[in-house]
Amino acid sequence: MAMAGDPDIITDFIAPPNGTVDGNFFTYTAFRALVGGGPPTAFKILKATMAEFPALNGQSVSYAVLEFPSNSTNPPHTHPRAAELLFLIDGTLEVGFVDTKNKLFTQTLQVGDLFVFPKGLAHFQYNADPQFPALAVSAFGSANAGTVSIPNTLFATGVDDNVLAISFKTDVATIQKLKTGLAPKP
Repeated sequence: MAMAGDPDIITDFIAPPNGTVDGNFFTYTAFRALVGGGPPTAFKILKATMAEFPALNGQSVSYAVLEFPSNSTNPPHTHPRAAELLFLIDGTLEVGFVDTKNKLFTQTLQVGDLFVFPKGLAHFQYNADPQFPALAVSAFGSANAGTVSIPNTLFATGVDDNVLAISFKTDVATIQKLKTGLAPKP
């Protein structure tokens, strides 16, 4: 059996290599950029994981703020090392995940709702509102939950077009069109 998650630590926290620990070490200020900002023009994620906020190392927790303009999506993805608990602060979101029996669970969230995406399962969020943005905060049970984007993993990593065409029961031309849609815009 394989398991992935944060290791238990035997100290209160893991100090940085330089050993300097004061209140600043435990304070993350990047979310200040959200205060007083205008509505998002593109889907954006602002993270507080171990990579951005080293004090989270060993604490088995991280955070993300998701900003959705109207008609935008957080494409299907997984977090291999943590469940995700999403709290909707503003707007509405269509959310869902697929379990290991290929059953789809969906919900339309309203302001104040929480939704849990189980660890490792493919899931998505979609702001279907044609006019208004949505804002959500996600908490993770890992300082490094990891994100595997399903579209990018399949179509932007060099997986052979024939493998994808056979797997999706389509032709290579369709796969190439999908790959073109994921190419970075100049």
